[in-house]
Amino acid sequence: MKSDLIAYPNPVEPNSWHGLRKFTQARIALGRTGDSQPTDAVLEFGLAHAQARDAVHVPMDAARVESQLVEAGFPAVHVRSAARDRREYLVRPDYGRKLDEASRDTLRAAAVAIVDPVDIVFVVADGLSAFAPSRHAVPLLDILRRRLADWRIAPIVISLQSRVALGDEIGEIFGAEMVAMLIGERPGLSSPDSLGIYLTYRPRAGRSDAERNCISNVRPGGLDFETAAFKLHYLMENSRRLQLSGVELKDNSDLLLAAGRGIPERIEM
Repeated sequence: MKSDLIAYPNPVEPNSWHGLRKFTQARIALGRTGDSQPTDAVLEFGLAHAQARDAVHVPMDAARVESQLVEAGFPAVHVRSAARDRREYLVRPDYGRKLDEASRDTLRAAAVAIVDPVDIVFVVADGLSAFAPSRHAVPLLDILRRRLADWRIAPIVISLQSRVALGDEIGEIFGAEMVAMLIGERPGLSSPDSLGIYLTYRPRAGRSDAERNCISNVRPGGLDFETAAFKLHYLMENSRRLQLSGVELKDNSDLLLAAGRGIPERIEM
């Protein structure tokens, strides 16, 4: 039976860079239909924008994160910043950099119960993307743990309405040698769930951003968990050796990875 359907030509005029799209998630070489973007590109942009907004406004499921940590064998403690809700967190960044009084009491009690000095405290924090810590923090910690046999680790702190500097006060209460904040980064239109890691040596309230090291874009579509764990461990070891962090602590781990020295260690440990 002969079909009555008419085959129309593709109305999208391709871009000469179209072949480069396989190398990036960025919105390049979308093509055009007349003077407009193709319909699928417009719809994809709208979806990405909605996902980015949700990443900022949807609260982190702290109970789910704790369940993941417990299942992986990590003890956990809950805290929150001085920001009472999400709106206050967004309009008053300074509130997100300090604990509320109840959380200080909770951490002081947890610190008293620890007999040995603490080498590092990990903080899983919502930041500007609740999706990121919920999806990526526990898998990353589970991989990193293989490298930390000689490190004394405090209970994992799950923190709500948090900014990066909140980790300084948390680390100071524990008397930790260093703190690592695993926090949701500001979402982009191609990455609403990027996790950032901020490492600070001898944390205390008032530390500046220049005194921390950052590992950014940790997610399956960005910096994978194995590589992120390798880089963080590299920074931790050198921070301990040199007794510093921040602009004076250089991340040369890429040289080891390029030489293939990082991959075998990840497999053996």
